[in-house]
Amino acid sequence: MWLMRQAGRYMDTYQAVRKRVSFMELCRTPELACEVTMMPIEQLGVDAAILFSDILVPLEPMGVKVWFDGGPQIAPAVRCAADVDALRFEGVADDVGYVYEAIGLIRKELASREIPLLGFSGSPWTLASYIIEGGTSRNHHELKRLMFTEPEAMHRLLDKLARVVSAYLRRQIEAGVTAVQIFDTWGILLDRPTWEEFSGQYTARIMRELADCNVPIIHFAKGTHLLPAVEALPCDVVSVDWTVDLGALRAQLGAHRGIQGNIDPAVMRAPDAVIEKAALRCLEAHGPGPGHVVNFGHGITPDANVHAARHLVQAVQELGTSFGGVA
Repeated sequence: MWLMRQAGRYMDTYQAVRKRVSFMELCRTPELACEVTMMPIEQLGVDAAILFSDILVPLEPMGVKVWFDGGPQIAPAVRCAADVDALRFEGVADDVGYVYEAIGLIRKELASREIPLLGFSGSPWTLASYIIEGGTSRNHHELKRLMFTEPEAMHRLLDKLARVVSAYLRRQIEAGVTAVQIFDTWGILLDRPTWEEFSGQYTARIMRELADCNVPIIHFAKGTHLLPAVEALPCDVVSVDWTVDLGALRAQLGAHRGIQGNIDPAVMRAPDAVIEKAALRCLEAHGPGPGHVVNFGHGITPDANVHAARHLVQAVQELGTSFGGVA
């Protein structure tokens, strides 16, 4: 068991670090990224570490500025074919060496614990949503405008992003991560045929290009309508949100692939007994047998607290032995 966003704003120790540096400075400082990565290992007892970074990190070397001010900000936003063509992609993965340095430091910290380290990236489509909108968006109008009015430009952008993500994840693997996760958070904006054209095919390409690395690849998407298409991806683990029936998904996937999920992170504001019930319900939904990585169905929220997160981890680890988990 590990938790998406398991190191972050809900931790007092993380907040103490953030008082000293900006978010992007934290991501760019290997020693601090290592320190924050280790916090949930030491405070929660989770079974895996996840590199502390952000999916937007590899966008800066492409030719935009990334900063955080009440949320991610990107400038200049990419809004037309000329903007797309101005972005670079060759050598981009080489320009974020601080990420790989952080991985090396974390691996040294984990050496005596036999705990895996997970790397990650956004999917090309999800990264495109941020670089086109200039940050987060409530309606994604600019994203869909470019997709519908200039589809060739959109495909060129997605091709560049796929090249960057593939090289970036390969470099993470070479630096020492033992699995990688691709977050297609905004795939939920698309119906299945449109997702297959503008998201799925690019993510599948990245997975095929990383096949020779021989590390597990996890794919995360929200919603249920994309599952038939997601199941066709050449990934090792399908990560889903809390709206998905894990038992039905296990029956569909068979035994050859893992499932990650899918507790609602909002349960972290509930009493301990409710948290225990959520843990048991998740385990029962999947059923006994291997291949289940218990997790949230999305990232842990800032209004959670360390006690609740620790209690959930302990509950899963204790209850999980009855479902095939390792004590």
